[in-house]
Amino acid sequence: MSAAIWYRTDAYALDPAKPMGRQSAGASFLRGWIRYAGLSTWHCLAPNAAQARSFAAAVQSCRPEAAVDWVPPDRPAALAEPGCLFFPAPGLGAFAWQRRAVGQRAFSLCGITHTIASERAMDEIAESLTAPVQPWDALICTSGPVRAAVEAFLGPQAEHLATRFGGRPPTLPRFPVIPLGVDTDAFTPDPARRVVARARLGIAPDAVVALFVGRLSFHAKAHPFPMYAALEEATRQTRIPVHLIQYGRFPNDFIANAFTEGAARWCPSVKASVLDGQDFALGEDAWAAADLFVSLSDNIQESFGLTPVEAMAAGLPCVVSDWDGYKDTVRDGVDGFRVPTVAPPRGLGTDLALRFAAEVDTYDRYIGRAGAFTAVDVPATAAALARLIADPDLRARMGAAGRRRAQETFDWRVIIPQYLSLFAELGEIRRTASEIAPPADPVHGNLSRPDPFGMFAAYPTHALGLGTVVTARPAGTPEGLARVLADPLATLALDLLPPRDDLLLVLALLGTMGRATVGDLVMRVPEARRPLLARALVFLAKFDLLALAPPPGG
Repeated sequence: MSAAIWYRTDAYALDPAKPMGRQSAGASFLRGWIRYAGLSTWHCLAPNAAQARSFAAAVQSCRPEAAVDWVPPDRPAALAEPGCLFFPAPGLGAFAWQRRAVGQRAFSLCGITHTIASERAMDEIAESLTAPVQPWDALICTSGPVRAAVEAFLGPQAEHLATRFGGRPPTLPRFPVIPLGVDTDAFTPDPARRVVARARLGIAPDAVVALFVGRLSFHAKAHPFPMYAALEEATRQTRIPVHLIQYGRFPNDFIANAFTEGAARWCPSVKASVLDGQDFALGEDAWAAADLFVSLSDNIQESFGLTPVEAMAAGLPCVVSDWDGYKDTVRDGVDGFRVPTVAPPRGLGTDLALRFAAEVDTYDRYIGRAGAFTAVDVPATAAALARLIADPDLRARMGAAGRRRAQETFDWRVIIPQYLSLFAELGEIRRTASEIAPPADPVHGNLSRPDPFGMFAAYPTHALGLGTVVTARPAGTPEGLARVLADPLATLALDLLPPRDDLLLVLALLGTMGRATVGDLVMRVPEARRPLLARALVFLAKFDLLALAPPPGG
């Protein structure tokens, strides 16, 4: 069992000007998929030929002889060959509606969670209750806490629909837990590189380097106060110089100043530096120079958190918050330490949700306000950091344990087979499970995006039918057709027309016969092209190459 990859460059390429976690994860996944899926043909669903070529280039850069198949978005039936469509977002609904027009058993759908706190992500997840999602579809949750959050979000909505419309709650897709992966080879520790990197970054020989990697944003990633305060206390306890490297990007000058002034205020004994997240070479230096990794995420936009896994791959012990996907990655006391967090109980955030829903607060402000009421245990963080700063052997043992865990659990060599196993399992379910809400008329597949010629059928004087009478017009010659097809006014339809030979055949027949019915004409071409030719007759009539009239008495 295989899968077609829904592909758009911005989902799989990191933008240096605005690096996003989902893009980093997408780029890493695509590399892992190409290296380890072992397919004979690599399928993609891409919006246009240029995007398809970009996918092919990515595949063939690693596998020069690979066969690549592009499935255009208006030909979803072709997805039956790979058997599954994978897309790097949680929105099963939109694709489920598109699939309905070609048969709900034609292929499976598989999405994945990144952030689930945004309005778009929540709306997409909620749509899985009302869209024709099937038991052979899945939404991969990247951690156990994310799965719990998705289920907590959907449960009350399912009950509401059952109460409002009667019957049992809607059937949900599967929610398998598969973590994000990492190329552990890319993070292999290099002692020689470490020496060069520390010299280049001006790190004192006796300093212990703590590294944070990620967006430098106190409202959308991790509030820096616990890290600053804990490092200051750990420095006081150990009397060992500490150098904090923060590698990332500030969203604006206000936040940059808040971080810089905050470090000076809350950890004056620590040398704190910031490395530009747009400079990937500096990032490599940061990983090489570090002695330990620290990330105290406290934000609901976080879901998995890839950087601790990268840190483990780099052989660094981790001090992380006991939060979201970090709970599934860093083993407390083995690969590092997870320090406790606390947040208010259900019911004390209703005002935040209402302000967000009413668009009083932006998404950034919403997640920032929620994060402002999430606390990371500062004394526990200081104690964990102090132990690692004071004990090089402990750092080495935990770093080695973390690297083994990254290799055995999170390397793409291990993760991609889990994807393939899931796709095969979904295929088996598709063959045996009962279909939910089969469409009465496949032509009306996507009920929220219907065929415009059906929805607006009351607009024209009459609709084309097999009995519609087609009459020759003076301009209906090969030369007349060529003039029309070369005219800029015809550009919107050119890629939707049948082969030019079919159009010439129609004009030749009309030149001989004078008139014919639509049914007479379309029967002259292969069955697969008949709908395209019938529609093209209206295009030809638009440019007066032929005339259309309702059948006598019609």
